Amino acid sequence: MNNNLSYTIEEVSKLLKISKLTVYDLIKKEDLVAYKVGRQMRVDQQELERYKLKNRTGIVQEKSDSSGEYKESNKKQIVISGQDIVLDILSKYIEKHTSLTPLRSYNGSLNSLISMYHGECDVVSVHLYDGDTGEYNLPYVKRVLVNHPFILINLVRRTAGIYVKQGNPLNIKGWRDLAQSRVTIVNREKGSGARVLLDEQLRINSISTDSLKGYNKELTSHFSVASAVANGQADAGVGIENVAKMVNVDFIPLIKEQYDLVVLKTEENKELYKIITESINSSEFLSELEQLNGYDLSLTGKVIYKSF
Repeated sequence: MNNNLSYTIEEVSKLLKISKLTVYDLIKKEDLVAYKVGRQMRVDQQELERYKLKNRTGIVQEKSDSSGEYKESNKKQIVISGQDIVLDILSKYIEKHTSLTPLRSYNGSLNSLISMYHGECDVVSVHLYDGDTGEYNLPYVKRVLVNHPFILINLVRRTAGIYVKQGNPLNIKGWRDLAQSRVTIVNREKGSGARVLLDEQLRINSISTDSLKGYNKELTSHFSVASAVANGQADAGVGIENVAKMVNVDFIPLIKEQYDLVVLKTEENKELYKIITESINSSEFLSELEQLNGYDLSLTGKVIYKSF
């Protein structure tokens, strides 16, 4: 066996035939030991074999730092789910200033929220637009986390809208223009905030999804959507303004969205909530966000809702 071999979270999920979120949950519970390489979590082959052996026989092996044998880690691991780079900055800040080990799960807003309901995430980010109220996040969090007390706190505000080719040759100005027969879009995956925004705008504007060419073509990030528009695979796609500055596309701003964090209000999470609020209100954290440009920090750190 090559003990130097390691696997990504996705590779572990395929090898064990379980979801990536289940892998993150195993790591969070310290049933599986992982480590960070840049933004990516990895699991050594030896550790994976140890986990499989443990679950076949009930034998637990420990690993010491010097000998290569296994032992339990004293550092508590937390799973932070969401895709924006500000979450990576938050994770680094938490890791730097506390004894916690943040693990990043790059899932969309609605999928992250459902994972929290199932106990698979500690902190999730959401930007979910409700077309009936014009409100972001709270209507969804209340519905999904029913009977779960929670705290909703703002991280940043962002501008969302439509990516179009440079010069906007099809003169796209709003949501209704996406239904034109000459327009082909590329969509985000189900469960992402951008997908929910598009679907809600289609619903309140009485636009059938069947009228949108490319509606069923899904990509999994703002960057991949903008890139598809830039290289001619599509005429338009929904995303956030920041990414348009990285890719050769124009951007039609349509809505200011709230990008909030959700933390369950439990006795166990008191310290976690305290750490998060201290982090996002710190001058160090705010200074990093200001350097990114394109983020509105006017509500950063504000508690939007707290269950009693």
